[in-house]
Amino acid sequence: MRLSRLTLAITAVLGSSVSTAAFAIDLYVDTKTEQIYAKPGPGRVHMGSFVKEDAAKPAGNMTDRAGDKAVAKTGDTRADSTADSATEKTDAAEVMALRRDIELKAKMREARLVSDMASLEERVKETEKTKMKYGPGLHFESKDGNFTAAIDGRLQVDSQYNIINDVQSPAAEDRPYELNSGATIRRARLGVEGTFYKKWDYKFEYDFSRGNGAVTSGITDAFIRYNFDNPLSVKVGSFKEPFSLEEATSNRFYTFVERNMAVNTFLDNPNVYKTGVGVNYAVPRWQTGIAFQTEPVGSWSSAATSINPNGNNSRNNGSGDISWASTGRISGRPWLESETKFLHIGASASHTRVNTQYFGNGNFANGGMSFGAFPAVNVDRTNVLNTSNLSTGNKNDPDSRRVESYNRWGAETALVYGPFSAQAEYLQTDIYGHGYSGESLFGYYGYASYFLTGESRTYHVKNGAWNRLKPHQAFQLNGPGWGAWEIAAGYDYLNMNDGVIRGGEADLVKFGLNWYPHSNMRVMTNYVHVLDVNTAGVTDRRSAAFNNANLDAWVTRFAVEF
Repeated sequence: MRLSRLTLAITAVLGSSVSTAAFAIDLYVDTKTEQIYAKPGPGRVHMGSFVKEDAAKPAGNMTDRAGDKAVAKTGDTRADSTADSATEKTDAAEVMALRRDIELKAKMREARLVSDMASLEERVKETEKTKMKYGPGLHFESKDGNFTAAIDGRLQVDSQYNIINDVQSPAAEDRPYELNSGATIRRARLGVEGTFYKKWDYKFEYDFSRGNGAVTSGITDAFIRYNFDNPLSVKVGSFKEPFSLEEATSNRFYTFVERNMAVNTFLDNPNVYKTGVGVNYAVPRWQTGIAFQTEPVGSWSSAATSINPNGNNSRNNGSGDISWASTGRISGRPWLESETKFLHIGASASHTRVNTQYFGNGNFANGGMSFGAFPAVNVDRTNVLNTSNLSTGNKNDPDSRRVESYNRWGAETALVYGPFSAQAEYLQTDIYGHGYSGESLFGYYGYASYFLTGESRTYHVKNGAWNRLKPHQAFQLNGPGWGAWEIAAGYDYLNMNDGVIRGGEADLVKFGLNWYPHSNMRVMTNYVHVLDVNTAGVTDRRSAAFNNANLDAWVTRFAVEF
């Protein structure tokens, strides 16, 4: 670093003072920057006054000075010249010494500044190793891009009001069986997902409301995935089974508040999140996924849930004890004019082994499997339809039954044509084991929706499912934007009566109005009218009480995610 202009000016003045008869200058140093100044100021300390040696001598009285002048006039001219020359040399030496001192201090300041700059650059580099941004969640990213992390979460607050709740009177010794009105936290999840070394990604999510409080909260997604250069990826951990369009769609992007009955009964209620390994291949026109999985992550408990009150393994929401499952799904868009005009089709299949545990005397201990359904409501999720446990009786009893496996099948289709969309699925579950010969439980649904504000449903290529909707104009209280508005209507049917299995049968219609003020917020309201309930012959007494029940409900959801 070069000397400042002021320092050079001072040095020049000091240098020129060699020929000046009398000269004095006060110098000040800044205690922080060590810069030298010729004037006082804040933070500056007086270094001293610098003068020529002859100017620094006492002037004496006028007589002495006159005498000196007289001597000077009568003395040897050559001696006077020599003295003057010596004085000038002395002054020049002092000035040079001062100049060297100033230059030395300047070099020291320059060296210190260089060191400080290097330290600052290192700190900046350390800071730049991590970038932070927002939208819609909180994202962190290393400077080299090798590591990323995003914090996300969702909150869904639901309410249910039973407008018509006409249920048959139970036996005298039973409680009144009916659906209850109220509100609940349907889902409250917090998670983190990201990438490392660019080829790998991960996700971990925890649901604090899982099981509606009937069982401990639990892990949903918890996996690590490797992404090849092509659209192929492999993941290990806990993740959803690759089955069904509606199940593949996140609950953040439903059209109705609850999934349709067959999807809830055969996939979601038994817990669709299972632990294992999965392979996925996805391109814009089609995708496929296969998985080999076993039971979900979670703790063992004797607690029964409102869905399957059989006192079984709570890791399966109390529905049973599976050994392993192999599942596959393929879907595609054979007609793809644009991202707002396309046709989606798909098919799914799965084979699941079931464990049934017995005591030494042959009596049932734990395990088995059961399937239950509730009619598109969400706060009181009582099983209106219920197969009860499909493993019953003493193992040595020839009339006992034991479910050993079940196969699931599914077919799906969806159409998007601008603001209009339609979706339909058929699902079937076939039961095998001791006392069973492939009894089929099945259901189907269909619905249509229309965006009054002109938006179109968005597609998630990798999952072959629906994705986040972004309103054309976000809601502004004092502005032109009103968000996105959607209306929908659908039909839902489920039949769990076949052969020796009596689980009941029901169908319903539902109507929905959805408001999307922003892309990460939704307000949903559904009106559900149950057309028919047939639970004659169902062994579960509470479900049997709903035979021919007349049920209408109004359900709502306020959802926010980040």
